[in-house]
Amino acid sequence: MNPLEWAQYEVLGNSLLVWGLGVVLFVLAWAALAITRRVLSKRLRALAEHRHIVALDLASHVVDATKGLFLFLIAAFLGSRVWELPADWDTGLDRVAIIAFIIQAGLWLTTATLVSIEAKREEELTDNRSVVAAMDILSFVIRLAIWAFVLLLILDNLGINITALVAGLGVGGIAVALAAQNILGDLFASLSIVLDKPFVVGDFLSVGEHVGNVEKVGIKTTRLRSLSGEELVFSNNDLLSSRIRNYGRMYERRVLMSIGVTYQTSVEHLKKIPAMIKEIVESEDDVRFDRSHFKTYGDFALVFETVYYVLSSDYNHYMDIQQSINLQIFEQFGKEGIEFAYPTQTVFLNKTE
Repeated sequence: MNPLEWAQYEVLGNSLLVWGLGVVLFVLAWAALAITRRVLSKRLRALAEHRHIVALDLASHVVDATKGLFLFLIAAFLGSRVWELPADWDTGLDRVAIIAFIIQAGLWLTTATLVSIEAKREEELTDNRSVVAAMDILSFVIRLAIWAFVLLLILDNLGINITALVAGLGVGGIAVALAAQNILGDLFASLSIVLDKPFVVGDFLSVGEHVGNVEKVGIKTTRLRSLSGEELVFSNNDLLSSRIRNYGRMYERRVLMSIGVTYQTSVEHLKKIPAMIKEIVESEDDVRFDRSHFKTYGDFALVFETVYYVLSSDYNHYMDIQQSINLQIFEQFGKEGIEFAYPTQTVFLNKTE
């Protein structure tokens, strides 16, 4: 039998030539996919290191997550397309290819999630260490959702009716959520704090009647250290439901100052006072003067109102500036002979015979 006759010899419904073509196509596809993965991974990694682009680094890790078994199965699937196979075999190969792609897609999504959160986690390690645990929880929740979805797709592809399973999981999930709604509320509030960042460790907060510095943002609670020294513990859900005043985000502080002088002060001195105060305020560093006016006639004083801004959120720095301004005003008024007012009463006696 010559080679041509051997090539036409059929085995399991396909000639040896067709079987050989399928094997060659499988080998070529496998080699091409493996080479493409390696070249693409090296190229993306080099670009990410050179240009410091986060998206390129993420793409390189996703390419690296492509498994060799997945490439093997895809190449085998492509090679089998030239063969005439029984319907059951053909359906089985289709399912294997689809399941392989679903699992690989889950690996790609998981890798992208882990790389993204790890980059965020490294950033937070220097700025806000206390949210790292919450980010680990976020990573776990996302990966759990990904693989739960992958499992449902695989079961559906295998011909299993997942409608009842999804309904059962839904009912069970509702029951669990109702039983642990407070814990889940605090957990999601913690994730909200991590992602939205209404405050970070070190910020000075005012929550209702309580004030203090943020010491820790945990999965269930946030802890503040009050000015008097005790630790304040707030549920994350309750904390985000409250009105929070974050002094840590204050870039400048508005100061409203009122000074009263006696009614015996001369008109010339009254005219000098706003300019005098302006000069004193502007002599300080990190201060922006706004205005100074003779505001009103008080019960026992002529009231001057001054507004200026301290260009810092540091309370101690603000008090140092306030003290310096007060001392200079006191000294300058003493030189000019201007008297500060204080509560007084004048009693008129009417002597009758």
